[in-house]
Amino acid sequence: MGKVVGFELSSKHPEKAAAFYEAVFGWETGEPVWDYREVKTGQGAAEITGGISKGPEDFPHGTRIQIEVDSIDQTLAAAKRNGAVIVREKMEFEDFYLAYATDPAGIGFGLIERKKS
Repeated sequence: MGKVVGFELSSKHPEKAAAFYEAVFGWETGEPVWDYREVKTGQGAAEITGGISKGPEDFPHGTRIQIEVDSIDQTLAAAKRNGAVIVREKMEFEDFYLAYATDPAGIGFGLIERKKS
């Protein structure tokens, strides 16, 4: 089962978005790394982490949940068979893989596959 493990806010103006959420909700936002700012929204069990990113022109802007899956490759294939559009194919990072898609209704979401140790 895919578990929601975080969120991402994508904006053409991530610095404005970060300042807004810090001021209004008290979120802690990190310094940008590759136009991505980590976000903490609480502490302990109540904490939900996410990020604010700068999205390019061809990237859907707004809010996306991040869903952890066992296999991005298998999940992307199933998503395509069921009408999804893949926005960003599988990308590799140090500890995980990441991909972005939109469902048939146009709702964007991210997929995360943690690397096995």
